[in-house]
Amino acid sequence: MRSPGLHVAIIMDGNGRWALQRGRPRTAGHVAGVEAVRRTVEVARDLGVGTLTLFAFSSDNWKRPDVEVRALMRLFRSYLTAESAKCAENGVRISVIGRRDRLSPGLVRVIEEAEARTATANRFLLRIAVDYSARDAILRAAARLRGGEPSREAFARLLADPHDGLPVPDVDLLIRTGGEKRLSDFLLWECAYAELVFTERMWPDFSAVDLAEAVREFSRRERRFGTVPVSRSEPALAAVAGGA
Repeated sequence: MRSPGLHVAIIMDGNGRWALQRGRPRTAGHVAGVEAVRRTVEVARDLGVGTLTLFAFSSDNWKRPDVEVRALMRLFRSYLTAESAKCAENGVRISVIGRRDRLSPGLVRVIEEAEARTATANRFLLRIAVDYSARDAILRAAARLRGGEPSREAFARLLADPHDGLPVPDVDLLIRTGGEKRLSDFLLWECAYAELVFTERMWPDFSAVDLAEAVREFSRRERRFGTVPVSRSEPALAAVAGGA
């Protein structure tokens, strides 16, 4: 059984700008970003996170220069190779979501090996989105509909990535680093009621303190899911609503 906890999703933005501000190539920012991933994974579970979904490479990122795309794929491969054994030891299950048909056979093999090595881990789920587009995922789910009007639960099952295995809860908290304030085609269905936290911090500088502050900010917010909470100072209103 997967451990309970928050589902936190992170758009890891700002690697290239971080590097350029320091007079270094954009790829240097991605290398530094991998260290931020390690820091985040190490502390997330202690902050009450049970599922962590990281946006590593969008379907639109194929439009970037070839040298940058190749560097990102090498980093992704090296991260999985280096971290999968440690993840398995620490109860961290790895699941890579998104398309795989456009990835190299060697990278797909490394992904499958990392998922297999960590398949029995159940303390924490680390999902990494690679060649991922929420709109494309929704379109694929819609194409699998067979007659009738589906429930939200049924459609969510169609939308679920097959590599996750068990159903994954909706996102509770979405964090975007780098100062931008948009979702960029990431988990659009799953973020329907997510709390959003945007930070100016570039991803390579994102720390355990930053994640803890985002979780504290989440805990201070009132999540109503479309309802109106009953205040203790409004007993008459509550009585009317109850008798309607």
